[in-house]
Amino acid sequence: MLRDFACFISDAHLGAITPAASEREARLISFLETIPPDIGYLFIVGDLFDFWIEYDHAIRPEYFRVLHELMRLRKAGVEIHYVAGNHDFALGAFLSNVIGMTIHPSGCLTMTLQDKLLYICHGDGLLPSDKGARVLKKILCNPICQKIYKRLHPNTGIAIAEAFSRLSRTCIHVRSHAAEQEAYRQIAFSLLEGAPDIVLFAHTHYPEIRSVNGKIYCNTGDWIEHFSYAMLKNGELSLRQYGSENAIFEISPF
Repeated sequence: MLRDFACFISDAHLGAITPAASEREARLISFLETIPPDIGYLFIVGDLFDFWIEYDHAIRPEYFRVLHELMRLRKAGVEIHYVAGNHDFALGAFLSNVIGMTIHPSGCLTMTLQDKLLYICHGDGLLPSDKGARVLKKILCNPICQKIYKRLHPNTGIAIAEAFSRLSRTCIHVRSHAAEQEAYRQIAFSLLEGAPDIVLFAHTHYPEIRSVNGKIYCNTGDWIEHFSYAMLKNGELSLRQYGSENAIFEISPF
């Protein structure tokens, strides 16, 4: 069996204290349990966790069930790629060595699947207005800063990280969603004028799929409100909503 069927998910923010947080985790686990047997690839396009801090001897218990499902998929032969998002500033060896993921810390990935050239990027830092976020990310990703941070007791470190995560989500909510979505569309349009056949972003938490001159831009949405995921099969990309009989989002023109 040719296993090149691929799924793309993002922005579950597991561990975040939000309405229906337990339902979010349950639906994600159900999705991972029911992934078709012919899947070859699972792409996590950033921010699966609200934050990931990899201490030497501590993993947040809220993540255990999802990590177990990801390990099960990996053992079944699924190739898992984790494209880092803005909440993924400290992805470490546990995810790669124990779970078996391929980590892309730059936040972007180019890959050919099913004769389609894909450009996959979480999307944080792409907008001119993201200058402050780019500076903060450089600080948070700095190995020396991370080494100092991990000297804190996990209870203290997690509390600080939760505060930063809440601040980040607040900043997203106060921005103009319409303006931000249009800005990402224009960036995707520019990229599609080049080599990629498909551009996939995340980060905005707004699922959409659009076509331009036979090429596709897709934002994978989130698993907080929309429970959306993209699927690439036989060279065709679709955007679906899990839990609503896998409803398909309509492809709109640019």
